[in-house]
Amino acid sequence: MAGDNERGALFRPIVPNQHSRVTYAELFFDLVFVFAVTQISHTLLGRFTPLGALQTTMLFLAVWWVWVYTSWITNWLNPETTPVRILLFLLMLGGLVLSTSIPKAFESRGLWFAIAYAAMQVGKTVFLWLSTPPGRALTRMNAVRITAWLSVSAVFWIAGGFAEGYSRLVFWAVALTIEYISPAVRFWIPKYGASAMADWVVEGGHMAERCAGFIIIALGESIVVTGATFADLRWTLATVSAFASAFIGAIAMWWIYFHKGAEAGSEQISKSSEPGRLARLAYTYLHMPIVAGIILSAVADDLVLTHPAEHSDSRTVLSAVGGPLLFLVGTILFKHTFRGFLQLSHGAGIIALAILAWFAGSLSPLMLSIVTSAIMVVVAVWESVSLRSGAAEPKSEAAQSDATSA
Repeated sequence: MAGDNERGALFRPIVPNQHSRVTYAELFFDLVFVFAVTQISHTLLGRFTPLGALQTTMLFLAVWWVWVYTSWITNWLNPETTPVRILLFLLMLGGLVLSTSIPKAFESRGLWFAIAYAAMQVGKTVFLWLSTPPGRALTRMNAVRITAWLSVSAVFWIAGGFAEGYSRLVFWAVALTIEYISPAVRFWIPKYGASAMADWVVEGGHMAERCAGFIIIALGESIVVTGATFADLRWTLATVSAFASAFIGAIAMWWIYFHKGAEAGSEQISKSSEPGRLARLAYTYLHMPIVAGIILSAVADDLVLTHPAEHSDSRTVLSAVGGPLLFLVGTILFKHTFRGFLQLSHGAGIIALAILAWFAGSLSPLMLSIVTSAIMVVVAVWESVSLRSGAAEPKSEAAQSDATSA
């Protein structure tokens, strides 16, 4: 009995009508992923070919997944306890190995990347399993299910680390597929079946705050990349204009996500009768295109700063238009999960960017950056004005629940 109580003490205390705050240990852990995001954007910038883009996308999916799984774990476990803090510090070490391996993950450091990733994913889930007292049968069974799925994917990660060339790509694609479909099928395993959504008890406000924190990480990384590139350039009218456009674009992205969306999402998941479902859809899956869009926009900012007046090649067009487009697609779907309707301003922005893509090649990189930033500013202002004027009234809780279930 004493052992059960001791293990149960590792879980976050439940305080009615109050969501758990993000701890300093979690913020410290996130610093590793500032580095990881920077490594991803630099890797894409250095190998912006179809194959390089595919490889970098897979690395991004892995980095996001290991981070979001850790956020789920610390949503249940209490980082203020010493064992959980030690777990986070060990995960930070694994994250540093993972991050430093990113540029050569498909070359000489593939095995290092695979070992670090598999150890982080399986290790923290086993820790959750062992930390859960038998009295928490549903939570313990969920940990068993997750461990089973991650153990299978770990085999493909390690096999890919030993493989080379396209074989590594295939092995890792299989591993990512296993991991990404597992929450959708609720971690079904033979004999024990799948978990019920009611089993996924999450502290919604904490999950929303954690994912908002990762958006800050991505936006901060884009500003660091832009600032570092700008500092090394000769300050001309073109480079200063490109820097200003990149900065305004980053502010617009922040405004679109945080001005109304982040707070509304946090409030809705805190009140939801099925917070696990909303956390899985809105924060686990739909935040991926948001973060990917910010990273891709950072790549565009670097390209525009270094060649503001030249011809817009395919790399510049894809990143300058594709980054904001991915971001808006992610935010419109994210906000739909708790508002129950598609934001008109975001839809208009998506259409405007799609139209821009048709003739973007005829614009200079600087002009392309200015136009995309202007579109994002219009979306941000439009949404703010429409919500302030009451044009988008909140739906009833029942309607929001239906939208979430969809």
